[in-house]
Amino acid sequence: MSELYSITKKIISGGKGILAADESTGTMTKRLDSVNVKSTAENRLLFRETLLSSQSMKDCIGGVILYDETIKQTASNKKTIPELIESSGTVPGIKVDTGAKILANSTKEKITEGLDGLRERLKEYYKLGARFTKWRAVYIISENFPSKLAIHTNAHALARYAALVQETGMVPIIEPEVLMDGTHNAEDCLMKTSEVLKKCYDELILNKVDLKGTILKPNMILPGSTSGEKIESKKIAELTLKCLKESVPSDVPGIAFLSGGQTEKEAAENLNEINKLNNTNFVMTYSYGRALQQSALKFWSNNIKDINGTQNTFNHRAKMCSLAAQGKWTAEIENK
Repeated sequence: MSELYSITKKIISGGKGILAADESTGTMTKRLDSVNVKSTAENRLLFRETLLSSQSMKDCIGGVILYDETIKQTASNKKTIPELIESSGTVPGIKVDTGAKILANSTKEKITEGLDGLRERLKEYYKLGARFTKWRAVYIISENFPSKLAIHTNAHALARYAALVQETGMVPIIEPEVLMDGTHNAEDCLMKTSEVLKKCYDELILNKVDLKGTILKPNMILPGSTSGEKIESKKIAELTLKCLKESVPSDVPGIAFLSGGQTEKEAAENLNEINKLNNTNFVMTYSYGRALQQSALKFWSNNIKDINGTQNTFNHRAKMCSLAAQGKWTAEIENK
């Protein structure tokens, strides 16, 4: 287990965070379509390789979550993608769930699948170079949701996944995402997220998962995207810290927030405020996808051969997130 503790520390220490580059082929196609770039295996690799070859990989990124397609690809310098990531001192990781499907006996909620054959897939990913993994569960908020059924079944799946991952010698990221979609207020998000997290840790402990060798990837406590409620970053930070202190065991070493529909600036500003107020033992950092990549993707789409320009754009975004993970971000630095 000491090796798992070392991997965890390497991923999240010193203001470093996680680049979530694990978009499925379908999701990545939508992203590329949105900027009028054809989604081919070559273009998907070119964009990801551009980011993975940047300076910020050494300075800001502690881990990269990959997708099945990407972890098996080879970069232009003939290194495998995991080798390219490792050359920056960064840890390669892999998304291992097979997606969220409609939960039986529930018309709107979902259960994440992928436990069948997982032990064998984990062994393959370990041989390919992965040293941490990710499994995402999703929950919706409304008057009746998330239901006890969704909370219990997803927590059980997350715990079984995490136990298998640690058995294979990798660090599991636990990602129970309470979605931002909806008309709920921030207090509702606090209540529902707390319930979800507490059940997840009940199941993780029951399944004998060593919490010191895990990373939590939760949502921040935010009002629903269509609620009309506007709250300041300080309030978001206060509610988020309250939730985590009351719901997450102190053995968990680090929390890497998902951006969950926030803009790049919002994701940095809110993380920064959380770290300014952080009075816990948890490392508070980021595991962002769009909130790290969107500006770089837009720049890249104008000229996919402009590697330096794309990397400069990505480097700035990664630096902002890294500063936020240390409580050192400011709007002035953002706009320089």
